[in-house]
Amino acid sequence: MYLSQANQHYFRNALILAFSFSVSMLYAFELSDKLLGYIESKYGQSARSRLELWQRLATTPSQLSTEDKLNQVNRFFNTTQFKSDLQHWGQEDYWATPVELLATNGGDCEDYSIAKYFTLKTMGVPVDKLRITYVKAIRLNQAHMVLAYYETPSSEPLILDNLISDIKPASKRTDLVPVYSFNGDGLWLSKQRGQGKRIGEAGKLSRWVDLNTRLLDDLK
Repeated sequence: MYLSQANQHYFRNALILAFSFSVSMLYAFELSDKLLGYIESKYGQSARSRLELWQRLATTPSQLSTEDKLNQVNRFFNTTQFKSDLQHWGQEDYWATPVELLATNGGDCEDYSIAKYFTLKTMGVPVDKLRITYVKAIRLNQAHMVLAYYETPSSEPLILDNLISDIKPASKRTDLVPVYSFNGDGLWLSKQRGQGKRIGEAGKLSRWVDLNTRLLDDLK
């Protein structure tokens, strides 16, 4: 499915409204009636329901354990249908926002990982414990993306992946070879245990820069 420039602009603006809040307002997550109405008219009631479920998930009480947050978010987004960027967006490589992913009920590994990252961030999981991670999927013989969670800087990460339903430690995912990881704070060369060697700011990653630039441009 290819989105027109107008629809892409609307989705990006919607994500800005959802995520442009300060740390002190971390749990002030609300999708507007205007957005939900638009999504329903464009993609149907089921699309609106997915966004409403996402909103309820993202505003889950903060006393929920981190383990429960990780499991709930992983399960929620893994129910979305896998579709290649070319098939779904009409582009070779497109990083979708969570609104785009859920409204169209489709995306690829990058889209799952980004949506999980932003949702867990919204739920109060510290950004410095989350890494969007590029890996090589050995069985598929292709590049792949997952979300890694580090309890401490030296901890073995837990891997949230759309290829399997269970969250497992990195050492149990022998089918994945880490390459590099990033979040809003930096860019790292990855390794199996621990966070790896920091090699620069996340701004060096062009797709991440583009995603964040698209979110900010509509506020200017």
